[in-house]
Amino acid sequence: QVQLVESGGGLVQAGGSLRLSCAASGLTFNVYTVGWFRQAPGKEREFRVANSWNGSPGKTYYADSVKGRFTISRDNAKNTVYLQMNSLTPEDTAVYYCAADPDPFLSGSYYRNDYWDYWGQGTQVTVSS
Repeated sequence: QVQLVESGGGLVQAGGSLRLSCAASGLTFNVYTVGWFRQAPGKEREFRVANSWNGSPGKTYYADSVKGRFTISRDNAKNTVYLQMNSLTPEDTAVYYCAADPDPFLSGSYYRNDYWDYWGQGTQVTVSS
């Protein structure tokens, strides 16, 4: 049984930082492409970042609005993926979801929800002004 569990969300002031974690069971992240999405109330899930498992360091794609602020990383020993979020603004407020897919090259439409095979339950991030 595959399970992805996000943690690390919470309430922060504008300009602050959070590090989200996504721990996997039933799969090993080092052979899966991974990504992060967000979803605000009444809106569709929106792509934030994706990282392929093939290659060193592999391919990484960021949404324009998070470039220079957010960073995806992996700790293979802990089978965990992280999203470091800096310079947060109220516009970043949303539920953040991690996702995984067996595509080794991040060659498909990774910005689409239906590209991804597995999803976590989400963790709430709230940024106050």
